[in-house]
This record gives sequence, structure tokens and C-alpha cells, in this order.
Amino acid sequence: MSGTVAAVSSNGEYSFTKPNRESITLLAGLGVAGDVHAGVTVKHRSRVAQDPTQPNLRQVHLIHEELFAEVAERGFAVAPGELGENVTTRGIDLLGLPTGTLLRIGAEAVVEVTGLRNPCVQIDTFQDGLLKQVVGRDEAGQLIRKAGIMGVVRSGGVIRPGDAIEAELPAGPHRPLERV
Repeated sequence: MSGTVAAVSSNGEYSFTKPNRESITLLAGLGVAGDVHAGVTVKHRSRVAQDPTQPNLRQVHLIHEELFAEVAERGFAVAPGELGENVTTRGIDLLGLPTGTLLRIGAEAVVEVTGLRNPCVQIDTFQDGLLKQVVGRDEAGQLIRKAGIMGVVRSGGVIRPGDAIEAELPAGPHRPLERV
């Protein structure tokens, strides 16, 4: 399974959106250099409030560009970085990857997939009604989260729009993604 990087984004301050960059640097065990969510322990405010010593399983947020086209059909305009992601992808089924998948991005970077992003009400603050577009239920009533995946940096490196992404699946049996 492969795809490409459509955009990269980071922000050194807490903000829902992240400005696009020409490149970002991933740091092994930490996340995106200069990003407010980089670190060994949790940096997301809600998680820090619960237990600031938790390991940071959300060092890098990846979202599939195809989601933007899907929500556009329902009247929502969303561009790369606006949902707080660090890496916007194209052509790879992020939500279908199992936990533990290694994403080789660009020449050197490797991100291990830890789980699904759990979208919060801030999405509705960004655009009213958008949360219902990225969270829903399937035919069996199971919760579906579409707002991307989270990962930890195993090998650092610079990544840029246009870089290749190659997914290396873990040995089976595969564990489906759960929220982190």
C-alpha cells in the first residue's frame, strides 16, 4: 500500500489549525520539530489534564486528503492543516491500516501507527456541523472515526509534499485501529 504526501503542517502554539510548511522534520521518539504536540509524554491539553505522565502516542497526526473531498460534497470547505494534522496524505487508506503499521515517508522518516484520532467538539467550533461529518455510525451502529490517524516517530527525517509513503504492515494477526 502506498501514497504520497499532499501537504505538511506544524504549529509551535496551541491552535486548532496548523499552517502549511515547505517541509517538516520528524524527530525519533518526539514528533514534529517545533510542533506544540511534540514530546515523549502527552501534549494534548485534555490528555495532560487526565495524566501528564502518559506516553505520547499522538506525536504525528496524519489525515487523508480524500476526506476533504467527501466533506466538500456536504458543503464544508477544508484545506490541509485546517483539522490540525501534520501530514496530509493522498492515495493511501489510512483508516484501513492496522495498529503497528510502519509508514515510511520520504527518504528517512518512519512513523508507527498507534490509532485513530478521536475528533472533539473543536471541529464544530472550526465549522459548525463538521463533527458529524467526521464521526458517524456504520450499519451495525459501531462508531466510525474519519478524522485521521495518530502515530509515533520511529526514525526521524525531513518530509515534504510530493514525498512517497510506503506502508509496511505488521505481522498478523492485525489489530484494527482504536482511538488514542
